[in-house]
Amino acid sequence: MIVCSCNVLSDHDVRHAVSTADDALRNAKQIYNCLGCSAECGRCARTIQTIIDEAKRECALACRAGCQHRRIIDDAQAEAKFAPTAS
Repeated sequence: MIVCSCNVLSDHDVRHAVSTADDALRNAKQIYNCLGCSAECGRCARTIQTIIDEAKRECALACRAGCQHRRIIDDAQAEAKFAPTAS
């Protein structure tokens, strides 16, 4: 499925970039850079972020300990636990 029509990026492109990158890609800007393009209209940023999060979660669950994505998920959960809540 095409998620970025400006750069013609598919969900497969994003997942592949996340799974093969030497560094952990955490946001849409890093995906664009990795794939050699840049954001145009920005409408796809949320969808790309969702795909990144899903891909990291799948990888972390599959390989558990020692996975760079596992550490990212653990850090995000820790941040959420201590984040102030709106009253």
